[in-house]
Amino acid sequence: MSELFSALSRALAPYYTEMSIMLMATILVVYGDLINGHVKRILAPYHFIIRVSLFVVLCAFGYGALTLYGAPFLKHTLAYLPWQYQGAGYVASFLLIGFLAERRRYV
Repeated sequence: MSELFSALSRALAPYYTEMSIMLMATILVVYGDLINGHVKRILAPYHFIIRVSLFVVLCAFGYGALTLYGAPFLKHTLAYLPWQYQGAGYVASFLLIGFLAERRRYV
């Protein structure tokens, strides 16, 4: 079994950076509506132009920054796993996000 995990990690290792970005983007897709809803409640009392401007800033820069800085954080966090289990950690992370998306009725 350890050989299988090692082979998976060896095959996926060159793509860990891209997989971290994909994982972060997937998290933002699944939970972005919660963030937007929270921001919508905060911005509700303000003028239309301010609400629209801040929403555009959130979408363009906020989600961009979360992707840009969150992906290396995810990669760094998964690097705490022993080397032979890192590939399985990425696969398990995607399965977990898929499970959570299913629970939120996204699938």
